[in-house]
Amino acid sequence: MKKTLIICLFLCLNLSVFAQNKDTWISFWDKDSTHIGFKDKNGIVKIEPKFMGMIIAHKFENIIAVSEEKGQKWESYYLTKKGKIVGRDSLYVFDNGPDCENEGFIRFTDHKTDKMGMFNGDGKIIIPPVYSNLTKVRNGMIIVLKDAEKKQDGEHFFWTGGKEFLIDTNNKVLIENFAYNDDLNFYSLEKSKEPSKDPIRDNFLGVDGQYYSFVNFEKEFKHWLQNTLLKDLSKAGLEKHSFAKITFYKALEGWISAPKIKFIDQNYTYLKLKLEELKNPKTDYFVSTDGLNQFIFETEEYDAYFNNCRESKEWLYPVKSIIINTKNKTDFKQDHIQFLRTENGYKLISVSDAKDNLK
Repeated sequence: MKKTLIICLFLCLNLSVFAQNKDTWISFWDKDSTHIGFKDKNGIVKIEPKFMGMIIAHKFENIIAVSEEKGQKWESYYLTKKGKIVGRDSLYVFDNGPDCENEGFIRFTDHKTDKMGMFNGDGKIIIPPVYSNLTKVRNGMIIVLKDAEKKQDGEHFFWTGGKEFLIDTNNKVLIENFAYNDDLNFYSLEKSKEPSKDPIRDNFLGVDGQYYSFVNFEKEFKHWLQNTLLKDLSKAGLEKHSFAKITFYKALEGWISAPKIKFIDQNYTYLKLKLEELKNPKTDYFVSTDGLNQFIFETEEYDAYFNNCRESKEWLYPVKSIIINTKNKTDFKQDHIQFLRTENGYKLISVSDAKDNLK
């Protein structure tokens, strides 16, 4: 029998990073709600409110991006829990917000060269700024783009050319020619001498001669949909595969939530009918991927699915939306049925009905 090494956490280094600061600090506003500081879990102020502008971190574990006003100027930098300041005016900014740490690492930009690198939780450069672009750390691994050319398209820019690699946090290349892929679950890594035959996994040959395989979210969801959910559309079956609360849309009320048992009981006929349609090959539908919406799912039961900056952890907990087009081709309304990937499998979390009949 072939032995397969299952990697739950790719680098032991990350374990030490996670453990070094168990006391997560929480942000708070000053009386005027103009400056942000941080308190520990006992409410003791660790940093007086002085940050403003680009700070987006709600929690402080190891390292965060901050900005503060100094006289008539803004000063931005990275700050560690020990008070060390690094990367002055080197914030990596995307979509009008700076980076948020993941697994104790945070990205930065050398604006003189327009290249990116990465700090660890102690403020040390562990990935030098030699890359055109790189992802957050995911299970001790990073997808990097090197020697690409940046081009502008109106207000947006994009990269052309260059080479992509999968590296670890020691800047060691693991896989060459590794194209960026949002559908891979890096926390599902398996290494083996032969490619995995699991149909929901994608295989890549590493520079060490071994095969790295990852669960593909898209394949995983479609396999689960066809072989689990659609096999049992009873009320009990739907309840088993639902989040504790179901959020749904009403035209006059907006987004509202109800306990899953109540929601399924009141809307069972609709849910069963729509899901039964997916068994028909003629049904016009598609599956899209996104992250959990922070402006809709605001309460504490969703906290595990967001990072310290209230960004969706879509690299681990994607939301899969089944979007069903109406049979009337002149009607552009659609039914949306959303499932959140959780530690206990995919769970029904949100529904919107084209005819607004949900209750």
